[in-house]
Amino acid sequence: MTTRREEAGPSGLASALVEAGALTSDWLPAFEAVPRERFVPDRIWPGIADGTRQTALVDRARDPDAWFEAVYSDVPLTTQWDDGRHTGDGLGATPTSSSSMPRMVFSMLTDLDVREGQRVLEIGAGTGWNAGLLAHRLGGANVISVEYDADVSEGAVENLRRAGLAPLVVVGDGRLGHASSAPYDRIIATCSVGEVPRTWVEQCRPGGVIVAPWGTEYGGEHVVRMVVGDDGTAHGPFTRSSAFMRLRQQRTERPPFDAYLKGREWPADGARSVTALSPADIGGWLQQFVIGLQVAGAFWRAERYDGGAYTLWTYSTDTLSWASADYVPDADAYEVVQSGPRKLWDETEAAYRWWEENGRPGFDRFGLIVDGDGERAWLDSPDRPVPIRSA
Repeated sequence: MTTRREEAGPSGLASALVEAGALTSDWLPAFEAVPRERFVPDRIWPGIADGTRQTALVDRARDPDAWFEAVYSDVPLTTQWDDGRHTGDGLGATPTSSSSMPRMVFSMLTDLDVREGQRVLEIGAGTGWNAGLLAHRLGGANVISVEYDADVSEGAVENLRRAGLAPLVVVGDGRLGHASSAPYDRIIATCSVGEVPRTWVEQCRPGGVIVAPWGTEYGGEHVVRMVVGDDGTAHGPFTRSSAFMRLRQQRTERPPFDAYLKGREWPADGARSVTALSPADIGGWLQQFVIGLQVAGAFWRAERYDGGAYTLWTYSTDTLSWASADYVPDADAYEVVQSGPRKLWDETEAAYRWWEENGRPGFDRFGLIVDGDGERAWLDSPDRPVPIRSA
C-alpha cells in the first residue's frame, strides 16, 4: 500500500508539467536541482488551478504528508496574507505573497527564453523559487530580484542560501527596477501590473524581453511578452491567461457601495432600460479582458440571490457613474439602470459587440505596446489599437 507521500513528489509534478507543455527539456535540470519544497514555508494555504481562491491551511508540523502533497501539486500556495498582518489558521482578507503555480512558473520562464550569459531582473522575489531556478540556469551573478516586503525578502534569501544559490535579492520598489545593475537582457515580473513601468523598458537592452502578467482594473489578466526596440519602445503579444497578486504600488482601493448612491436608495437618479445582452455572456476571463481593455477606469462586482439570479454592478473608479444589470435565468431580456456622466452598461455592451464584430478573437490576437506616450493594447498588430470607450 503506497502512502500519499509516495504517490506525490517531484517526479509526478514534473511528468504533469512536461505533459502540459510547460516544463521543457532546457528547464528540467533546474526543476530537479532546485526543488520547490526548499522554498515553501511550513504553513501554506493551497490554491486552486485558476489561482483565484485559497483552501484551508496546511501545516507541515500537523500533517507533513498533506504539506508535501500540496507542494508537489500544480497549484499556487499562499504564504502570506494582508502584508504580514494576518495571524491564526484561517484565511486572511487578501493574499499578498505566494509560491506561484508551477505550470505558470515554467510557462513564463519559457516565454522569457533566457540564454547563457544573459542578465535577468526579476520583480517580486516571493519565496525565492523563481530566482533560484534562474540562478541555477544562468549563475547567481546574473540574476537580480527586487522584493518590496523586507520580511518576504529575508525569507527568500534564507531559502536560496540553504539551496546553495546566491542571486542578488534587494528590498525596493519594483516599479523602479534596479538601475545600478542595468541593462538587462530579460525582465520578468512575478506579480501583475496594470501599467508597465517605463523604467523596465529603459533598463532592458534593445532586443531584450519583458514578461509580465498584465490586467486592467476591470479584470481578465493575461501574460504579455514584449521585445524592446532600438527606439526605446516595447511591444508584443499576450501569451496566456494568468491570475497573479498585484504589484503593491499599483493596488487600488475599491470605493464602498455607498460612495455611488450617496445616501439615496436604489435606483436613485438612474435611468432604466432593457438589454438583450445577458450579463452571463460577459463574465468569462476573456470577456473581462476584452471589456477591460476598452472600458477604462471601471470595475465590477456581482450581487447574488437565490435561484441563480444576480445583479452585475459596474462602477467607475471616480465614484461618479454606476450601472446595474439584472440577470434572471432563462430570460431573454434584462433590466439595466445607469447613473452618472458615463453610461457604463452602454460602454460595456459596445465593447462586447466590438469583440463579436471582430470574430471573437482570443487573447493570443491581442498585444501591448509601451512607448513615450504610455501604453496601448492592440489587435493583431500595433497599428490596430483597441478602442477605448471612456477614460
